Amino acid sequence: MRRYMSVRVALKIVSLTVLSLSLQGAVVAQSNQTQDSAKPPTVALTSQQPKQDQTFTLVGAGDIAGCRAIEGARATAKLIEQIPGTVFAAGDLVYDHGTAAEFRDCYAPTWGRFKSRTRPTLGNHEYGVSDAAPYFEYWGDLAGPVGKGYYSYDLGIWHIVALNTNCNAPGLGGCGAGSAQEIWLRRDLSEHPNACIVAYGHHALFSSGVFPKHAVHPELKKLWQDLYAAHADLMLVGHEHSYERFAAQDPDGQADPEHGMREIVVGTGGRSHDPLGFAMPNSEVRDTDTFGVLKVTLAPHTYTWEFIPEEGKTFRDSGVGICHNQAAQEAHAGNFPK
Repeated sequence: MRRYMSVRVALKIVSLTVLSLSLQGAVVAQSNQTQDSAKPPTVALTSQQPKQDQTFTLVGAGDIAGCRAIEGARATAKLIEQIPGTVFAAGDLVYDHGTAAEFRDCYAPTWGRFKSRTRPTLGNHEYGVSDAAPYFEYWGDLAGPVGKGYYSYDLGIWHIVALNTNCNAPGLGGCGAGSAQEIWLRRDLSEHPNACIVAYGHHALFSSGVFPKHAVHPELKKLWQDLYAAHADLMLVGHEHSYERFAAQDPDGQADPEHGMREIVVGTGGRSHDPLGFAMPNSEVRDTDTFGVLKVTLAPHTYTWEFIPEEGKTFRDSGVGICHNQAAQEAHAGNFPK
């Protein structure tokens, strides 16, 4: 049963943690292997703070390196270069077919410069070659199990889930109830019952793209249901070459400010721009002509997001959200700031 927490308490928790962000030192990153996940490289911590007090950074986008128009990927790579932390690469990393030559010639000189700190996930263009073989060869252990491509890792008290949202990919077995990925996800989440949770993948369950078949992927609903049941906080996706932020909502698209999961579509890695159609319910912020990256700061109790545009552009977006599981624990224990 979900625990109730008043708006007043939530605001107090946000205020306390935002204050702590201004006092904490350099951002650090460390990834831990979970069952059935790829083993990421070890990154030395630069802080002696307890795990529950540490702050981490995720930064990235999807839809990145177009070999026929590489300038966008170069522009966003300049942004990544200035931001320490773990890079999430949310699918369609290279165009048009995900070949080994495209990874070598187009991704490697841009975002490939941050390969050792990147945690990628598959887009549909990675499957331009049978079984996405060049993707798995390029990333090695960082890509998760070959043929599956889903895995998880930890950043302090935050549990990060990288999904393969290509539900119809050969050999994946779909994304529905009882599929291999869905069974793995439920088990993985059950092993982290008190964690704050971020998930990312390529396709969106909610998007205001012009063509619904491209924008909205109902086959992902069961994965969303599992994440929602585990009190997940944030979902990051791409596929639509635009930026769109949704308010917290449930898997049925109903606004749920207390328990819902926020989705941010950040298909702004550099490939190209897509228009958006009429805004779906709960769509809060949209932009269709700015390449850029999303910086997510993962702190105790809260997360903050900031969209950082390419040089010369002015669109920005930022805000703060609460970690549901930590807030519920504080509410249960009565440990509220005075």
